[in-house]
Amino acid sequence: MENPRSYSLLALLLMSLACSCFVNPACGNAELRALMEMKSSLDPGNKYLSSWTADGDPCGGAFEGVACNEHRKVANISLQGKGLTGKVPPAVAELKCLSGLYLHYNSLSGEIPKEIANLTELTDLYLNVNNLTGSIPPEIGSMASLQVLQLCCNHLTGNIPTQMGFLKRLSVLALESNGLTGQIPASLGDLGMLKRLYLSFNQLSGPIPVRLANNPSLEVLDVQNNTLSGVVPSGLRRINEGFHFDNNPGLCGTGFSSLRACTAWDNLNINQVDPSTPNANRTAPTNVPQSATFPLACNQSDCSRSSSRLPQIGIVGGVITVTVALMVVVFVGVVRYRRRKQKVGNKSDTSDDRLSIDQVKDVYKRSPSPLVALEYSNSWNPTNAAQDCNGLCHVFLQGSKFNLEEVESATQHFSEVNLLGKSKFSAVYKGILKDGSLVAIKSINKTSCKSDEDEFMKGLSLLNSLKHENLVRLRGFCCSKARGECFLIYDFASNGNLSQYLDAEDDSCSILDWPTRVSIIHGIAKGIKYLHSNVTNKPPIVHQNISVEKVLLDQHFRPLILDSGLLKLLADDVVYSALKVSAALGYMAPEYITTGRFTEKSDVYAFGVIILQVLSGQRKLTSLMRTAAESGKLEEFVDPALEGKFSETEAARLTKIALDCTNELPDSRPSMASVVRGLNEPSCG
Repeated sequence: MENPRSYSLLALLLMSLACSCFVNPACGNAELRALMEMKSSLDPGNKYLSSWTADGDPCGGAFEGVACNEHRKVANISLQGKGLTGKVPPAVAELKCLSGLYLHYNSLSGEIPKEIANLTELTDLYLNVNNLTGSIPPEIGSMASLQVLQLCCNHLTGNIPTQMGFLKRLSVLALESNGLTGQIPASLGDLGMLKRLYLSFNQLSGPIPVRLANNPSLEVLDVQNNTLSGVVPSGLRRINEGFHFDNNPGLCGTGFSSLRACTAWDNLNINQVDPSTPNANRTAPTNVPQSATFPLACNQSDCSRSSSRLPQIGIVGGVITVTVALMVVVFVGVVRYRRRKQKVGNKSDTSDDRLSIDQVKDVYKRSPSPLVALEYSNSWNPTNAAQDCNGLCHVFLQGSKFNLEEVESATQHFSEVNLLGKSKFSAVYKGILKDGSLVAIKSINKTSCKSDEDEFMKGLSLLNSLKHENLVRLRGFCCSKARGECFLIYDFASNGNLSQYLDAEDDSCSILDWPTRVSIIHGIAKGIKYLHSNVTNKPPIVHQNISVEKVLLDQHFRPLILDSGLLKLLADDVVYSALKVSAALGYMAPEYITTGRFTEKSDVYAFGVIILQVLSGQRKLTSLMRTAAESGKLEEFVDPALEGKFSETEAARLTKIALDCTNELPDSRPSMASVVRGLNEPSCG
């Protein structure tokens, strides 16, 4: 018999070896090697992670974006918006104590490494807004600590792994704006802590699983813009405004506004089995063609092929024939009714996706998350932070008060005829108030807003404080708890936005003459200068999202800057989405790629781009056009639709200001106060 003391000595030795990892440099070197591999893969050009050095200390504070725990183990990597262009390496799995990985809003490519599933301590995984490809590794289902998984806005394909049903602590799952196919796994209904599930703008098909709909923790389910079909489970009525299902023509159901009623044909699929789940115990029915979509009304022993089934087949055929005939009659009736009810005009839709990703409260407690933690309460109503409005929308702007009934009346209950356009986070309707004045009403869903009521109210107060002749006037707001929306009521600008007057045809009445163009440039400059100034009751504000789409024109073609301060109301993910569009259109200052920060000089850069667009009459500025502007060849740059009817001296001065404003170095750009002074100098041309 072996000596028990030997076991004690062996156990003591093993404990000593295990504990030594907290102090032994060799163990630290393993993490350092992993970080250096990550650096080579994430930043192959060594442009942004130069502070990560082979002889450095990851826990000494010198490694940008790296934070360690009390045992000097890497616990947090925060590299969002750093301009990274490489790939996520398998070496990340060597950081065993990592609990937060934030690589979102970069340009990372390649596939998500399956080795990432070895990070069993990870609670937050943010890979959204990149260029990742391939499928979602099913191994992710083993990440037992995961609470937030953000993979939206990539190019991911394939099915959603059923193994995700094992992520019992998952609270937020965001997979929207990818190319995912297949059905929604019913296993997601087993996630007892799942609050928000975002699947919009994919290619998902099939029904919404009943088990998912009955998940009591679910607060938001966004499946917009897919090809889902079948009866919407009644369990989703519970979340009401948290259920978003637009642009899934195959869905039907009762108790949901704007969802079509089901027909007998839809009901044929009502008892279909939920999509597969990791723990499914099912027996496949026998002797049923794969093409059959109707539910079996018998058990397996009664489903043999025999002559006794012929009458049943005849009955089913008769039912289908009658059903199809009824559907045709109903369809024709609905079409005629809709044509009588309202005339549907052409709508401008400037967005092909909408991001609605929320941060959740109480995640990543061991090390603070680099993002603000947000949570939408069940009793969401921002105006409660100011005072109780007894269920009505409350407005305190310029003494005006609006309630939901007034907003609905002004927009004809949000009729399509009144819809002016949509963006990534809102819809804008034309409205007529009781006094006959025209307004534009911007509707913002609560999932796109900041959830902290105090912060939301501060943002509204800021919007209310903005008063300038070149800003769109905000008349009031209305937040409806019942609809889960906030409405901003603005003055209506009758001549649309500035982008409508670019790329105009030679014979178009949309061509702006030279004095109008100069006046518009002056007005925009004065509006931005006001935003940047520090005046009574208003701190300096950086717009962050100026473009020709954000410049409206009133009946006198006076420019009015839209959405000033609006980003203060919006959730982080919606802001990221807006900024990505701005970058794609050429308004993003180059330094944002490296700093991830906006300054007043960022607005100056965007203003310079707008000047060049107005002078050239073109939305898209080519390198040849910029070369012509830099070399002073105005005849090759200024809009030919003007037919030479412009002041060359004034055009040269405006071009120089535009080039100064779009200097790559922010410190070399003028302030808006300086720009306005330059514009006001007398012209000799």
